[in-house]
Order: sequence, then structure tokens, then C-alpha cells
Amino acid sequence: MSGRDLFRTAIEAIRSHRLRSALTMLGILIGITAVILTVGLGNGAKAEVRDQIDELGTNLLVVSPGSTTDSSGVRGGFGSSSTLTTADAEALASDDVAPDIAAVVATATTSASLSNGDTNWTTTLTGTTPSWQEVRSRDVTSGRFLDQDDVDGAAAVVVLGPDTAEELFDGASAVGQDVTFEGTTLEVVGVLEALSSSDDATNNDLAIVPSTTYAERLVGGTDRASVSAIYVKATSDTTLSAAHQEATAILANLHGTTVADADFTIATQESILTAATSVDQTMTVMLGGIAVISLLVGGIGVMNIMLVSVAERVREIGLRKALGARPRSIRLQFLVEASVLGFLGGLVGVALGLVGAILLPRFADLVLDDIPWPAA
Repeated sequence: MSGRDLFRTAIEAIRSHRLRSALTMLGILIGITAVILTVGLGNGAKAEVRDQIDELGTNLLVVSPGSTTDSSGVRGGFGSSSTLTTADAEALASDDVAPDIAAVVATATTSASLSNGDTNWTTTLTGTTPSWQEVRSRDVTSGRFLDQDDVDGAAAVVVLGPDTAEELFDGASAVGQDVTFEGTTLEVVGVLEALSSSDDATNNDLAIVPSTTYAERLVGGTDRASVSAIYVKATSDTTLSAAHQEATAILANLHGTTVADADFTIATQESILTAATSVDQTMTVMLGGIAVISLLVGGIGVMNIMLVSVAERVREIGLRKALGARPRSIRLQFLVEASVLGFLGGLVGVALGLVGAILLPRFADLVLDDIPWPAA
């Protein structure tokens, strides 16, 4: 029996048992559709989790000054000293000595009470430079961020965190308005985008001013080159360890100390990276398991229907054998029939899965990421 005859016979068998064929295709259809939608939903969930983790800075190093000891022998905690300076940040930003460091920014912080008329709010005042936005991966929802002209001219401008703007302006637009700090008026030029996944309230409750404004017009102090922390952004997650080693070596050399006796500490985001990797692996295993189960159920459905088909067509098989049909030809006939049912059910399942991926986000609070072709 030729291939054309096998295919024609299979189509005739499917047409003569429409209900049975439709139920067989339905099992495959449901399995394929479930796989496509599950992969899409899983990839969307992974993307959301990854975006939220990225908000915290998976390739970020935080350099803090060391501790102090007063005259009575009481030792302060980490960060209580003034061992970090703007010169340290400039050295870390050198591509020649630190190729795995993408960007560096120094910050000086203090608690400050800002006022808007009769409304006041105590927040974290941060003096920094325009590179803070790149290193911390923060956008503004309105207005703009600090620029170099603001730093060069010690401009009286401020960028507020979303919580700070809400407390001072009660939902009204903050951009273009003024706030006051100890008699100095600052114009609000921008409001930061909120970090929805952050557990640290200071990430959304802060006020950012140019470093020169902070040192010369607002806080001052005897050592205006001193900074509270230096944020170091590695070129990628994979180079975080190398960036850590480079930063440690550079600062130890600048401070004339050894790594063991360093007057600074460097905190990494290894725990966040571990969590991100764990989430990715868990989601991958879960999606693979669901896909295997869905396809297995569809395959078992086809197998059961074909067993029923063979049992019902015993006389037909016997007649074909009596007419000289070989067992191989009869076996191929049923295999072709099962393949046609699987192919048609798969096509309809792919179509429904792709349509569902388009329509579901419009009617439900779901995120479906790009569906890879192997899943379809």
C-alpha cells in the first residue's frame, strides 16, 4: 500500500468516526494549549520576579567606611568613620585599574527635615552626582534627574523619592514646587520612580541634591570630601566577584592598609543573586513538569482511542489480511491515523494557545511573556 493510500485510508477512518476523532483531538488540543499558556505565564512570572530583583541591584557593591573608637574606648559600628572620600570614588571609576566596574557614585547622607509651607517631613538627604541614577538603576516619573550643571553650579535643586513627594505635597505635582531645608529653598526638579519590591523604606523616601550643594550650602562640615558610602556597579552579574576584588585592592592601596586591616567594608548582593538563580531554576522545573504531564495526558488519550479503534475494527483487519495485506501495512495504517489526529489537534491547540496568550492579559491581571517557538 502506497503512502497516498495509507493517508487516504486514515482520513476516511477519521471522517467515519467523527465524534471519536473529535474527542481524541480535544485531548491533544487541551494538552498543547495548556503547555503554551503555562510556558507563557511561567515566563511572565519569571520576568516579573527578575525585574523586581533587578530593582534591588544584583550587580551592585556598597562600600562603607570603617568603625571609630572614641576617647573612652567605645567602638562605633561599621560606617561610623570618615575613611571614604570622593577621591576613592574617582579611583574606582578608572577603566584601566578596574575594568569590571561599569560605574561608580559616592553619596553623603544625613537626616533632614524638609518643609513645604505648614507641611514638614523628615527624610534622608543625599548629596551625590548624576551617575547615581545609572548606578542605582532608578528612573524619574516626572521632571528630570540631576545633571552636571547642577553639580558645577551647586544649584539649589532637589529630586524627591515618591514617598517623600507624597508626604510633602499630598498627591499634588511636586515638580516646579519649592521645599525648604534650614532656611535654604530648594526647587523640586524631579520625582523618582517607586521601587515596588523594596523592603527598605529609604529607597522610596529620600531627597537627592547635588553633592556640591550638599557640602557647600546645606550640611557643610570640616571634611567636605568625606562621603557616607560608595556604590559600585559591576559590568554584569558574572563579573561581580571580579569587581569586588578590584575595588578591595584599589581602596586598600589608596588607604595604605592591608585587606585584613581595611578601614572599609564592601557588601555584595550575593544573597539576591542566589535568590534569583533559585527562582529561575524552580520555575524551569515547574514548567517542565507541567509540560510533560500535559503532553503525557494527551498521548495517553490518543493511545486509548487507537486501542478502541483497533478493537472495533477487528473484522476489517481480518478482511485486509485475507486479501493479502501485510501486518506492517495494517500497523502503518493505524499509525498514520494517529499521526493525523495528533497533527490536527496540535495545530488547533497551538492556535488556541497563541490566541489565549493575546487575550488573557486583556481580561485578567496576568503577565504572559514571549512564548518560545519550541514550546509551541
